[in-house]
Amino acid sequence: MEKLTNEVIYWTFLKHEDWNIYIAATSKGLCYIGSQDKPFEELAAWVTARFPGGKLEEEDGKLQLYAGELAEFLQGVRKSFTFPMDFRGTPFQLAVWHALCEIPYGQTWSYSDVAAHIQKPSSVRAVGTAIGANPILITVPCHRVIGKNGALTGYRGGLDMKLQLLDLERTSSLVIAP
Repeated sequence: MEKLTNEVIYWTFLKHEDWNIYIAATSKGLCYIGSQDKPFEELAAWVTARFPGGKLEEEDGKLQLYAGELAEFLQGVRKSFTFPMDFRGTPFQLAVWHALCEIPYGQTWSYSDVAAHIQKPSSVRAVGTAIGANPILITVPCHRVIGKNGALTGYRGGLDMKLQLLDLERTSSLVIAP
């Protein structure tokens, strides 16, 4: 059982063009990006599970940096993030999430590729489970992981969101600088 915490989790609602996403951060960095068009309850349930006794506090100002960089990413003008992230998971999950951050913008890896990258080639299913538990969508780019046969596979934000993100990256990667 996880110990109770009185940690404050700051949140805001990011509305950018067609994107509507709840984001949250601790004092250490971004800790959560919600699914596209999901209600506040998705964030509240995640906080209850991951930060027992934690307090949610709406704070647009504290999340301005995160929201700004995310908006730039969703516009196709930012390809990486500079803000701190507060990952919390098992050592295996952390290894997988760090590996996801190494997938280049506009490219995809298979679950097998991720397993090989963390030097655990026989743990493809466990990699899939860890990817499914990724709390920081978009910035920890689990949308860049596809099936070995090239098929789109599950995504916490839904396959529509995954496809939107992959299309965004594909389109932005095609832009040739003058």
